[in-house]
Amino acid sequence: MSDLNAADTALPSAAPKLGRLVVIGLGLIGGSFAKGLRERGLFSEVVGVDLDPESQRMAVDLGVVDRCETDLAAACQGAAVIQLAVPILAMEKLLGELAKLDLGTAVLTDVGSAKGNVLRAARLAFAGRAVRFVPGHPIAGSEQSGVEAANVELFRRHKVILTPSEQSDAAALALVDGLWRELGADVEHMDVEHHDQVLAATSHLPHLLAFTLVDSLAKRSENLEIFRYAAGGFRDFTRIAGSDPVMWHDIFLANREAVLRTLDVFRDDLDALRDAVDAGDGHQLLGVFTRARVAREHFGKILARRAYVDAMHSNDLIFLANPGGKLSGRIRVPGDKSISHRSIMLGSLAEGVTEVEGFLEGEDALATIQAFRDMGVVIEGPHHGRVTVHGVGLHGLKAPPGPIYLGNSGTSMRLLAGLLSAQSFDTTLTGDASLSKRPMNRVAKPLRAMGAIIETGPEGRPPLTIRAGGRLGGMTYEMPMASAQVKSCMLLAGLYAAGSTTVIEPAPTRDHTERMLRGFGYPVMVEGNTATVESGHKLTATHIEVPADISSAAFFLVAGSIAEDSELVLEHVGINPTRTGVIDILKLMGGDITLENQREVGGEPVADIRVRSAKLKGIDIPEDLVPLAIDEFPVLFVAAAVAEGRTVLRGAEELRVKESDRIQVMADGLAALGVKVEPTSDGIIIDGGSIGGGEVWAHGDHRIAMSFSVASLRATAPIRIHDCTNVATSFPNFLALSAQVGIRVAEEGKA
Repeated sequence: MSDLNAADTALPSAAPKLGRLVVIGLGLIGGSFAKGLRERGLFSEVVGVDLDPESQRMAVDLGVVDRCETDLAAACQGAAVIQLAVPILAMEKLLGELAKLDLGTAVLTDVGSAKGNVLRAARLAFAGRAVRFVPGHPIAGSEQSGVEAANVELFRRHKVILTPSEQSDAAALALVDGLWRELGADVEHMDVEHHDQVLAATSHLPHLLAFTLVDSLAKRSENLEIFRYAAGGFRDFTRIAGSDPVMWHDIFLANREAVLRTLDVFRDDLDALRDAVDAGDGHQLLGVFTRARVAREHFGKILARRAYVDAMHSNDLIFLANPGGKLSGRIRVPGDKSISHRSIMLGSLAEGVTEVEGFLEGEDALATIQAFRDMGVVIEGPHHGRVTVHGVGLHGLKAPPGPIYLGNSGTSMRLLAGLLSAQSFDTTLTGDASLSKRPMNRVAKPLRAMGAIIETGPEGRPPLTIRAGGRLGGMTYEMPMASAQVKSCMLLAGLYAAGSTTVIEPAPTRDHTERMLRGFGYPVMVEGNTATVESGHKLTATHIEVPADISSAAFFLVAGSIAEDSELVLEHVGINPTRTGVIDILKLMGGDITLENQREVGGEPVADIRVRSAKLKGIDIPEDLVPLAIDEFPVLFVAAAVAEGRTVLRGAEELRVKESDRIQVMADGLAALGVKVEPTSDGIIIDGGSIGGGEVWAHGDHRIAMSFSVASLRATAPIRIHDCTNVATSFPNFLALSAQVGIRVAEEGKA
């Protein structure tokens, strides 16, 4: 198996057997490893070694191993792989015993949680001799213990961290990596020191605190009374103090250097918290508590998502959209994402407290909140769409504790790049796999021209590292391509640049940044497609009411237009003229859409939108409308697919660098449903007609998934839409609102 590499997801099932697997230590972890690989049939024999005769007997009876061996030398002679699953402080003695043996080409690996200690023991035992050792640590466990708890599913969807060194044998590393993947584990490779520090913070320190708190209360007789009144919070926090004392004694001694570093940092934070309580500093306390609560909620989501994936045994969340249905009723879609982002950014940089209502509680906007929390801004909420931002002023941000993770939010990354370019600290902006593929040179290049010091990844993609020391000077920037994100980035940088900064657009784009800057009292001069700001002013806290997002409303505008006998009202939708391209295009196609109760809220025009069924016709979409509907085109392609005649889109090359290549992905999906469609370099040609059923793939793009959900209204058979997980991050209640108005789409199995 020497041709395996770390990218392999599993060992080939048809490969010749690997010889003998020896597992030393038949507890929960060692037993589960042995049993899982024995059932996979990868080894000619699985042999267990354990000091406890009863564990040996049970291991054989339960099918964990083929046989047990009491003699270490006999077990290991001629072995292909030797797994060391003994307690951490027993590892040094075991490695010493193994070093006396002729192990041949056997690959050694282990399961200990303190890798530095294990690696030092291995180097000491083998004293420079070549050994094929791959340190490993499965992050999995159970409330049960012993070989009788061995579970072949224990490692599925759990992380296993391998900590190879530069001298590690590549073939041995690939083999161990492949074995864990065969057991369903998510394998990562990590530097030894980094691993021990991470585990010290996330596992070892919490156990130390729990042991200490319970001991502190229990050893004073006057505190014993406290236990009578302890509620669930105390029980939950101290649950881990019931762990095996001997095991944790070993772990703390083995990983003491990393534990001490983490403990020192925690002690400093605890001292700062004590000082805040002593001084009555409620602002400091609120900052700590809000950051902690959100971090805990984020951790809970990760665990919930992992549990969901475990249950589904797949990352593929499928929507089943059944044909037919008509729309009726009144609904309010979630708040505008663009305005939600900007309300947090400008509220954080303002002086005073900004209240936001109608905030979109999707993951993109929440990423912006977390970014500013990381930079020292106290933000309460969101709770039922309400957020309170305690602004720190234009120069009050602090260095974040590490890279700022922005998930899938391109808006967050591009706008933050502008306002962070003039800060007095370094910042690194990262994102998920999808965001990491998106182009950032469109903001990095003009910011560098202003004097910013910015580094990007290959081909101008994330991560972005923004260095302190860049002295920004104002400039006039003629944008080569219309983009509200680039324009907003430059205007935010202009708040810090010497002199004035002017941005000239080739075509109008959404102007939420200009409107909101004025709402915070910052002067902005707008003349046609030109916007100018100058430094030297301040932002003053205000109240913001976020209107419903027209991009989210667009799915229901198209749905109401194409479904038969339908009439629907969408309440309190933002109708900023730089965002209403979807309405203009649908009207040009013959859509029956009217605006009612028009008004202005917080500087943004809003209205209730009534949409009725209409017979749509194909059109050549005017290029001046393209920037005003750039996010809505996926669902507009659905409208074109059922319209009479041909629809042609040009000048929309930006669609190819969104969360997915929306031109190609929509073209592939529509073609799979029987629609005649031709993608072009900067657009698409769609011949309207009927839509059939079938399988389509959203490629993780929420707008694609929701667009094909709408297509089901005119489909002749069900549409199965794959890879829909990200819908919940952008439009959390899409399925519920769809069901409320009459669209027959649900998660497969829940319809």
